[in-house]
Amino acid sequence: MRRYLAIDIGASSGRHIVGWLEGGKMQAKEVYRFPNGVQEKDDHLTWDIEALLGHAKAGIDKALDGFGALESLSIDTWGCDYVLLRGDEEVRPCYAYRDGRTENVISAVHGKIPFSELYAHTGCQFQPFNTVYQFCDDLQKGRLEGVTDFLMVPEYLLWRLTGVKAKEYTNATTTGLVSAQTGEFDLELAKQLDLPAHLFPVLSQPGTAVGEYKGIRAVLCATHDTASAVEGILAVADAAVPQPYISSGTWSLLGVKTPKPLTDEKSMAANWSNEGGVGYNRYQKNIMGMWIVNRLRDELCPDKPFPDIVAEAEESAFDGVVDANASAFLAPESMKAAFDGALGTKPQTVGDYFCCAYRSLALSYRDAIRELEANTSRTYEKLYIVGGGAKNQFLNRLTEEATGKTVVALPIEATALGNLKIQMGASFS
Repeated sequence: MRRYLAIDIGASSGRHIVGWLEGGKMQAKEVYRFPNGVQEKDDHLTWDIEALLGHAKAGIDKALDGFGALESLSIDTWGCDYVLLRGDEEVRPCYAYRDGRTENVISAVHGKIPFSELYAHTGCQFQPFNTVYQFCDDLQKGRLEGVTDFLMVPEYLLWRLTGVKAKEYTNATTTGLVSAQTGEFDLELAKQLDLPAHLFPVLSQPGTAVGEYKGIRAVLCATHDTASAVEGILAVADAAVPQPYISSGTWSLLGVKTPKPLTDEKSMAANWSNEGGVGYNRYQKNIMGMWIVNRLRDELCPDKPFPDIVAEAEESAFDGVVDANASAFLAPESMKAAFDGALGTKPQTVGDYFCCAYRSLALSYRDAIRELEANTSRTYEKLYIVGGGAKNQFLNRLTEEATGKTVVALPIEATALGNLKIQMGASFS
């Protein structure tokens, strides 16, 4: 029996999941889990990339110990972040997307290329942490001197395992430098921004093999975790017509599968993004997710189990809400203080804070669904939810009430499932 390993790394944790087909159905078993998180270094937020590599290797060893042999492995992570290379020498640190280093370059970028032009080229929504702005900060700080390459985080980890450098399409579309028309890096934009053209070669598609590690073939899945998650959703969704999804993690990624990018003025004005899928476009929007909930828990009740937190939120009668997507909630020193500052009436109990957070998230989903229906000229019946939010029945009920859609919560490891699905497709082709 052929077994495959999905290494799925998110902003707060990572997991190794072995999958195989049995009786025509996917079977999966988690064999290793580890923590992840940003670290503060020299007043910047960074990733401990060496620790991630160590966990990737440890999990592979655990999978081999448990199953003896693996057909292939692949790695997916969040988008936007990368490691610069001078040959095989790394340029450290690996900055985290929540770091504020791009604040001073965004206006300069838009001075060279107005955002309307950037969007017409790439269809990529504005986020201050988009790779294009990170690169321009690197350029301004001299970090690109002598740089021969860059690798997005999952590509970097695969290179450290196999010695093969490859750039994968779905993750590249999070950079804000891939043409919505051609699906390749937009060298015209790179030139206008004085970014070295040699950093932007031809992209590889999901399913491409990229070497071996300990006799295991390494394959590019959809290395952007949301792209793999959508593959996982499509594997189990029963909708004949594409329905919206939320991949609920640190961020809530809300979108729908479309045959091609939508780069019209309505989409730009509402800040919707077009990112790569496996043979299709993901028309989606980054909106706030479990980040605000997790930060509140860290501050207010770090030892309290989430089922207890949800129960207290459900019992609360607090009806205040905040704009969950406001910049005040992106990376505050105190999430509690951010809520207090945004509310006229302050919550009185821990349950009040979480009730406010969950209600605010549900309303942000409602607003995004309304925009989605207006922009695609289509009315949707269902909303599929995977990830952390899928397990929260209170949030699901609030979301159903706010959106008027039938919420279908899929308690699956959608990202790992999509990762495995792509590996199996590559293997059996």
